[in-house]
Amino acid sequence: MEAIIAVVNKKGENASDTAVAMLEMLAHRNAISFGIASPATVEIERSIRTLRGKDLDSPIIIGHVFSQALPQEKPQPMKLENATLVFNGRIYANMSGISDAEVVAKNLSQKESVENLVKRLEGSFAFVVAESERIVASRDIIGNYPLYYGENKDFVALASERKALWKIGIEATDSFPPRHIGFVDKKGLKLQPVKTLVYSKSRQMSMENAAKKLQKLLQQSTKERVSGLKEVGVAFSGGLDSSINAFLAKNSGIDVHLIYVSLENQPETKYAKEAAEELKLPIHVYLYREKDVTKVLPKILWLIEESDPVKTSIGVPFYWIAERVAEMNLKVLLAGQGADELFGGYKRYVSEYLRYGNEVVRQTIFNDILQLYETNLERDSKICNFHNVELRLPFATYSMAKFATRLPIKLLMERKENGLRKLVLRQVAKNLGLPRFIAEKPKKAIQYTTGVNKVLRRLATEEELTVREYLQKMCRKVFEELSCCG
Repeated sequence: MEAIIAVVNKKGENASDTAVAMLEMLAHRNAISFGIASPATVEIERSIRTLRGKDLDSPIIIGHVFSQALPQEKPQPMKLENATLVFNGRIYANMSGISDAEVVAKNLSQKESVENLVKRLEGSFAFVVAESERIVASRDIIGNYPLYYGENKDFVALASERKALWKIGIEATDSFPPRHIGFVDKKGLKLQPVKTLVYSKSRQMSMENAAKKLQKLLQQSTKERVSGLKEVGVAFSGGLDSSINAFLAKNSGIDVHLIYVSLENQPETKYAKEAAEELKLPIHVYLYREKDVTKVLPKILWLIEESDPVKTSIGVPFYWIAERVAEMNLKVLLAGQGADELFGGYKRYVSEYLRYGNEVVRQTIFNDILQLYETNLERDSKICNFHNVELRLPFATYSMAKFATRLPIKLLMERKENGLRKLVLRQVAKNLGLPRFIAEKPKKAIQYTTGVNKVLRRLATEEELTVREYLQKMCRKVFEELSCCG
């Protein structure tokens, strides 16, 4: 997959060397080419070393790391009429025969505004345009593809990963908010909202009608995300979300490979195999040991760029999944991220529902949907990107989010301790004909079902530290040269 950067030198000095230094932090084993561009000139080379000698003599530079996942993709940056572009992501339902980056370039060259383009495009992406006096940046509505920004006394910059910003001395970084356009010049970054999700009271709807509408949305979303593919991997647990992903992908007429990872001797492994058998799909089971967690942990921290215990414990098994998908030479991985936030999957929602009532928990769910890009999507996208695997998320769409935020709570969860959650999604599973033991299976988080959370606790206890303290210590070591880690 790909990565992008953009930098403005506040003093008006040449930013070419700065941009190359940022790109160097994003290089990985799958990279085919590296490119930088001023608003007027594009340079693309096979290596960072040869790119380092290019002097574009401009205070505004954008850059691109290219790793080809699909045949139609081409190296970037791309020249527009009076600007240059770097694009990372996917435009769904692109039937033009040209790459998604070329679609964006074509529309911008035809004078379509960035605002209109972002409003109408259905996809997962981040892109940056270098104009004569400024940089214009944007990100898809949900925030499937990561983009970060920050500034110091010398630079204002953006990048697909924080480490590229840390490299040039920008220590304080923020995630570029989805649903916004950013305008960057030597004075800083200004954000403008484009397409927002608005909190509103729930609409009256029967379970029957809600499930029918949700099923239609999921079928359309899945169809768009597998269009043009012959085969796809599915991050599989045997639970509700991954089973629906697998079933709908199979019904779209492509070959589906279920990828299951766990530590050895976990009870959920048997269940996942049974679920795969019921779905009549091949399952690839990979079991790991505690030493494998220890071995991969530094790499996880490097990729997710923070020491959060929950993100780390999810990141480990997700890394294994992406690694196995890459080894199987599959280019696309489907996963169920977003389903828990959209349809009330977390136990804490029930606790809040019981304690504070309907509207409070609806507001919490709404806020979690808005923050989904930071809590889940950026982590998993960066992990897949490292393996040159494209992550596609059928649940994480604007249409799905808009629909989910209007559902009454009674269609999401039972109002009792240990009651079932994601009720409307379970009804969809039943309507599709999935086995009852899948449709009614209680949710269990991946960090617990795989056993990774227990291993992290044990490793921390051995050093007489909390898990957070242990990960912070490791993170400081991993990023020692950069002196940064979230």
